[in-house]
Amino acid sequence: MKHSSQIAIAVAATLVFAAATASAQSAGTGMSHDHGATGHGPMMGRGMGPSAMLTKQDANSATDMGLVMDLVHNNTKIKRTVTKLPDGITTVTESDDPKVAQSIQAHVASMAGRLKDGREFNLFSTTLPVIFDNADKTRSVIKMTDKGAIVTRTSTDAKLVAAMQAHAGEVTELVQGGPAAFHRGLSARMAMGSGGPRGAMAPATSTHNH
Repeated sequence: MKHSSQIAIAVAATLVFAAATASAQSAGTGMSHDHGATGHGPMMGRGMGPSAMLTKQDANSATDMGLVMDLVHNNTKIKRTVTKLPDGITTVTESDDPKVAQSIQAHVASMAGRLKDGREFNLFSTTLPVIFDNADKTRSVIKMTDKGAIVTRTSTDAKLVAAMQAHAGEVTELVQGGPAAFHRGLSARMAMGSGGPRGAMAPATSTHNH
């Protein structure tokens, strides 16, 4: 049953990404667009693969995707608590399963490195763009434990604090909901259109005639 669920999610993800890419290409945006050094914006060049439109892909993207899927499918083995601070967030994410604990630590370490380097990895979160765009305003303290990791992130920027707290909620939803929550995320991703999370954040262009 678990194997069937993994296959179903993989197929659903492929269909979502492929459909969004096809939609973008039919609109005449088949060319590759690299918005800045951090790779923000859609990447839809031919032959790059359907997931390349989300955030700029790199040598670690496949590994990070594998970690995410491992954690999603082992969600019932994960314990997570979130504490909202006046200026940020503290999360404790752990597991009694040594392999899941290692995946938690690897994911936390990878995302911390990405935040530091400006290499966004994002599937459908609308809060991560805000966090990555304001990485220089973030103070992070990460402590690896025997069973996972404790992460504290703070900032003096109120908008960034709100995004960090909202993102913690997104992650908690995935931990609590597992594959079902991931499916909901994919559905939300489809609704965002070809621009993905960043496109969904962009202000709408006025079409009113004056």
